[in-house]
Amino acid sequence: MTISASLVKDLREKTSAGMMDCKKALQETDGNFDKAVEWLRVKGLSKAAKKAGRVAAEGAVASYIHAGGRIGVLVEVNSETDFVARNEEFQKFVNDIAMHIAAMGPAYVAEEDIPQEIRDKEREVLKNKALEEGKKADFLDKILDGQMKKWVAEICLMGQKFVKNPDLTVEKYLQEKIARIGENIVIRRFTRFELGEGIEKKQDNFAEEVAAQIKG
Repeated sequence: MTISASLVKDLREKTSAGMMDCKKALQETDGNFDKAVEWLRVKGLSKAAKKAGRVAAEGAVASYIHAGGRIGVLVEVNSETDFVARNEEFQKFVNDIAMHIAAMGPAYVAEEDIPQEIRDKEREVLKNKALEEGKKADFLDKILDGQMKKWVAEICLMGQKFVKNPDLTVEKYLQEKIARIGENIVIRRFTRFELGEGIEKKQDNFAEEVAAQIKG
């Protein structure tokens, strides 16, 4: 069944669970809101969710430079306390996120950060492509919903498969750390630089090179 964005948003506001987990909970419970809340609790996601409402204003800004300065990343990850910010496990998490961003090149932290005009433009491009390929109009919305979901997962940090463990999304990895460390952790923002980006010239795929080295 199709789950509306507003229902996912309401569930997230009530439980503070991740967007993707809220959507899956509603899909697994045929859109039943109360059952979806219970589903999240049974899956153990509530432990991290309970902490997600707390203010996280401490933390760290980490940098990662790859391949002799070809790719550079700055990322801000917040914690609730300075004590946790100095914790070795937290620092490792921040560095992992910086490396992941270098390798996978996300454009946004999470789905809700994508401007509506960017969403509309992408959907229009996908619609025109589908029509050109001869897709039937009756099935177009369902096709576009699936393609948009895939596109969001590809460009948003939270939806991407974690480069060091593809069995986890970055959002799942974050939730594991919240539950393990015992404080709310927020990946707030990042900036990624790639040498020569925007300059018209022959380029090697540095992002693939970073990913291959990290996985190796």
